[in-house]
Amino acid sequence: MPSPSHVPVLLDRVVALVAPPLQRPGSVLVDATLGLGGHTEEVLTRCPEARVIGIDRDVHALELSRDRLAPFGERVTFVHAVYDEVGDVLDELGLTHVDGVLFDLGVSSMQLDVRERGFAYAEDAPLDMRMNDTTGPTAAQILNEYPVEELARILKWYGEEKFARRIAEAVVRERAKEPFTRSARLVDLVRDSIPAPARRTGGHPAKRTFQALRIEVNDELSVLRRALPAAIEAIGVGGRVVVMSYHSLEDRITKHAFAEATRSEVPPDLPFVPEGSEPALRLVTRGAEKASPAEIEQNPRAASVRLRAVERVRAAGAVA
Repeated sequence: MPSPSHVPVLLDRVVALVAPPLQRPGSVLVDATLGLGGHTEEVLTRCPEARVIGIDRDVHALELSRDRLAPFGERVTFVHAVYDEVGDVLDELGLTHVDGVLFDLGVSSMQLDVRERGFAYAEDAPLDMRMNDTTGPTAAQILNEYPVEELARILKWYGEEKFARRIAEAVVRERAKEPFTRSARLVDLVRDSIPAPARRTGGHPAKRTFQALRIEVNDELSVLRRALPAAIEAIGVGGRVVVMSYHSLEDRITKHAFAEATRSEVPPDLPFVPEGSEPALRLVTRGAEKASPAEIEQNPRAASVRLRAVERVRAAGAVA
């Protein structure tokens, strides 16, 4: 069983958002980022008519969630896939639509806690950072092979790092002496590359660099841009897509995708909306919801969460 540190973020609110369409027999939720299964466990407990398709790219997370969710038996289907493959997963399972899709984005507590995965900057570990550690380039390969311009770009855009160029130049300079293999050396380099006054604010100086490398290794933003339209297309009438983001880039992509899905095609100066011209989806949340101070105190990972949800109110192309 997961340790107390593995507390699902915004558990009650997330379940409240996904639950309404899951009260009918045969209803299906796709947990597109299953992780340790905390949200799914609560959904299956509170929604006895529902079943869950749990997707994760991390084979280790799937193993742990299988153990945790074993009491629910055949109500859970486990799938090793990346969450932008949700359409293919449903096709293979013979499903034309589902009643909800949940995304809990970013790195999981389990991935951070297992030192050998290389996600955490607080401990020396191999520079891996792959969510699916069976395939793809590692963080070390990116550090050792990318040209300085590309390194600077990902540090600036994915890590929102003001000193991206200085860090990238230092990486290229140091890798010429010896390739990067472990995190402690990178942490020291980043700390030395950032001016002392800047190091005293904004948390750990290596946080933004590690975030940028993780996003690049796992292609997270491109995957999310593909996954959200696929999820919106997958839900039937009354179905909901719920997204938990942990940094501004993810939340911006989600906000844009939901705005597009709920945008009316009717000119704004028209005095009424013709029947059948209403958007097929509506926003369930007003803006991005945040965790309360009490939850953040109990679960520090909740500090940066931004929660958004949409609901399909009519079938695509249907007349209301």
